[in-house]
Amino acid sequence: MSFKRAIAGHQDRCKSAEWVCSVDELFREWTGIRRAFPACVTTYLIVIAIGFFLHDVGVSRAWLLLSAVLLFACTLIVHAIFRNLVRGGTHAREPLKVLIVGTGGFAEQAVRRLSSTPFRCHVAGYVHIPEQPIEVSDAPIHELGDLEHLDLTGVNDILIALGPGHAFESSEVVGRLERFCVPIRAIVDFGESIFVRERLFQFGRLQLLDLERSPAESLTYAICKRGFDIGFACRAIVVSSPVMLAIAMGTKLSSPGPIFFRQERVGLNGHVFSMLKFRSMRVASSAESDTRWTVEDDPRRTAFGVFLRRTSLDELPQFFNVLRGDMSVVGPRPERPYFVKQFLHDIHTYHSRHRLKVGITGWAQVNGWRGNTSIERRVEHDLYYLQNWSFIFDMRIIFLTVWSGLFHRNAY
Repeated sequence: MSFKRAIAGHQDRCKSAEWVCSVDELFREWTGIRRAFPACVTTYLIVIAIGFFLHDVGVSRAWLLLSAVLLFACTLIVHAIFRNLVRGGTHAREPLKVLIVGTGGFAEQAVRRLSSTPFRCHVAGYVHIPEQPIEVSDAPIHELGDLEHLDLTGVNDILIALGPGHAFESSEVVGRLERFCVPIRAIVDFGESIFVRERLFQFGRLQLLDLERSPAESLTYAICKRGFDIGFACRAIVVSSPVMLAIAMGTKLSSPGPIFFRQERVGLNGHVFSMLKFRSMRVASSAESDTRWTVEDDPRRTAFGVFLRRTSLDELPQFFNVLRGDMSVVGPRPERPYFVKQFLHDIHTYHSRHRLKVGITGWAQVNGWRGNTSIERRVEHDLYYLQNWSFIFDMRIIFLTVWSGLFHRNAY
């Protein structure tokens, strides 16, 4: 019984493999609400589209909304029941016996993660690769050269867990293990530079592997987030229009110069766009504004600009950037190209924050990392947002932004 047959419970290997591809989804970390929500949204978009053409169907808006909530709830309930049934069935069977190729820290971590899966696994032994450290001790260790004399009776699967630095040795190991007629699988990991789950997909006749997949490529992000951004930005512009009119007058009367301030910022996939703000400083050359940080008690600020920056009201025009598609309501804050070049050189993970649309507010901002604060901590929060993005997470950030109020100690 291999991993795939343990899940499916079928004797026919080909049919089992096809069914497992869908059952495996139940046990991935990002299943559940994150998968059910876009599925239900897509379903109701289709229902609304059908109802638009079938005018004779009399369905009230209240019932449509209630049925959408019920569908979402029932989907999660059925998902949980089926998941528990599959988990219970696997616990009732004999544990899978696995031979691990590798004895280093990567193998030890792989075994620890393997034990947290819903399938019972027993490590039958390890295969030590020359010059690789031995950091495991919970099962017998065999040398690579002794494989010819190794008895693998009862072993269900062989897992190659060599890590990124020893991936080139996998072909030699596979050649030595093929004669045992046991399924051989490799644990894929490309190191710490991979922040988002890898995805193998077909593109024409090419087999491609996403090494830095972005949530921006998902249907949920494309439809739900963009639709929310447009709706939220339109409402924000309408509601705040009297305030923006008053700010425009105050900016014009308080100091000479234009009402709006435009500045190049780096957005999604490194795209440079012109970000719009109310002018809060005296007019200066672009070379100065593009290469200098704003600090506390900055002498470049106007008297009215101090108030605008303290309350973040100078950022209200950025909702027009949201409508244009350059920004989102929630996302990593956009940075100036001059500083992006510096941070790309100094922080090797900085490029990852550009896999999502930049935003007016974000996870780093609501946690206090804005203004002249630690760039490393800011990037750390941006990467957390990248890895855990969801529509619900966006709602949480918006709530925290409103809850914390307009004033912030690092806004100057």
